[in-house]
Amino acid sequence: MMNPELQQYIKELKQSFRQMMDGAVAQSMRDKGLNYHLNWGATLPRLQEKAQEIKDSPMFNVQCSMFTLYDLSIALWKENVRECKILATLLMPANEILPEVVDIWMEQIPSQEIAEQAAFNLWQYLPYAPEKAYQWIASDKEYDQLCGFHVLSRLFMNRQEPNERGINEYLDQMLAALQGPHASVRKAAMQSAYRFAELGLVYERMAKSALKSINLELF
Repeated sequence: MMNPELQQYIKELKQSFRQMMDGAVAQSMRDKGLNYHLNWGATLPRLQEKAQEIKDSPMFNVQCSMFTLYDLSIALWKENVRECKILATLLMPANEILPEVVDIWMEQIPSQEIAEQAAFNLWQYLPYAPEKAYQWIASDKEYDQLCGFHVLSRLFMNRQEPNERGINEYLDQMLAALQGPHASVRKAAMQSAYRFAELGLVYERMAKSALKSINLELF
């Protein structure tokens, strides 16, 4: 059973979403088939501001707090509310979430938007991010692949170079994704190829050679 204080806090959070409501954004999402139980259409900058406000709250800086950011994130993710799920990815401490919980969240991702928010806000910062990213790009699930390539893009941008095995795995899966059925994954895979090439001249040559094999050019 949920902590009563946590339950009340989430209730107040949901009420605060009304003030961020953007009907046009919410309607646009519904038109694209993104059907949440509740969707206030709050913009990402507003949600990012809300997340920072929560993190800066004194209640999360004292030992006697009734619940932690981890507890709050877990509870928010369980809500079938767009804003709650995005906030969960913004608030979850990356060094506290276990791989098993990450797997559960991945299975429950309801849309491309939430997949991308999870990748950018949380997955890229996981202590075991590379391991998960390579696991995801080898999956046959669209959102797994999408998250995997987005995370690898961020890791490459941060100058994290893969080892030889990682390079071979990445190039194989990147080529497979570029020939796959999902436009979102193809775009993410190509973006990752650009970031891979930026690691250095040797990487650029490997990326160009791989793409040439399926009649694509990097630049």
